[in-house]
Amino acid sequence: MKFRAFNLEEPLPELNNPHAFASLRPWVDVGSVGRLTFRSLERHFQAQNLAKLDRPGTFFDFTRYRPTIYNDGDGQRQTTVPNVHVRHAKGPGDNDFIFLHLLEPHTNSEVYIDSIVRLLDKFNVKRYCLLGAMYDLVPHTKPILVTGTATGEQTLQEVRGLNVQASSYEGPTSIASVISQEAAARGIETMGLIAHLPQYAQLEADHAGRLCILEILSRLYNFTMNLDRIKERARQQYDEVTAAMNRSPEVKGLVQQLENQYEERVRRQGGGSPGQEEESPLSQEVQDFLDQMGDQFSNN
Repeated sequence: MKFRAFNLEEPLPELNNPHAFASLRPWVDVGSVGRLTFRSLERHFQAQNLAKLDRPGTFFDFTRYRPTIYNDGDGQRQTTVPNVHVRHAKGPGDNDFIFLHLLEPHTNSEVYIDSIVRLLDKFNVKRYCLLGAMYDLVPHTKPILVTGTATGEQTLQEVRGLNVQASSYEGPTSIASVISQEAAARGIETMGLIAHLPQYAQLEADHAGRLCILEILSRLYNFTMNLDRIKERARQQYDEVTAAMNRSPEVKGLVQQLENQYEERVRRQGGGSPGQEEESPLSQEVQDFLDQMGDQFSNN
């Protein structure tokens, strides 16, 4: 069934007060936190296909998002084309779930955004939530900070109760950020959960970030999931980062600076003005060194 820019799987499911989660690549998904979180949720709730773009080339440049060739089970060569995939699942309580695997559009962005927002309307989505991660000047030795925004007083109180702080980020962003604005204008609650990961330890798959977001969602939606395997992988990853840090007194001292800044940041957020604190920036020399560390870790 064709709907706007999407092809919908038929028969259409009957969803109960659905909440939609979005991941956005390549923006807002460092460490593949959004993608990994979706993988865990979709497996746990046995998500099924709901929709995909009819003509993804209308929105994406395939010299930037490359198609992939693979061998199927019958030994045949197949090609997958980058696309937006939408799945749905029965939720644990009063809300079913929709998962939107979004890609940053390269062209026709207004049509792209309008199609997504109208898809939310079609399934009577009650809440739209962006999940992901960004790099920040934070140490890997401290609990991961999560920032986010929310519309609706009840939703705002829920996320603040889970120690999600208001975001103070200002600067370049994805055009897909407009989806939240358009959704809110249509009366859909909006949320965001963004994990802040250490800039110097740029892991291709950051399981600590994934774990953090899953723990928040499990408390927010009151479901249980076995996270032991993810916890172990997260511990192993950051143990390796710690071992690399301990081999360099210079790096160890640098992380100590980040720890001090982290504690001050948390103290100020706890003082009643979350998201409005003035951070003491690190020197350009320190930031350059952090970038070098990031290159070193990401190449290991």
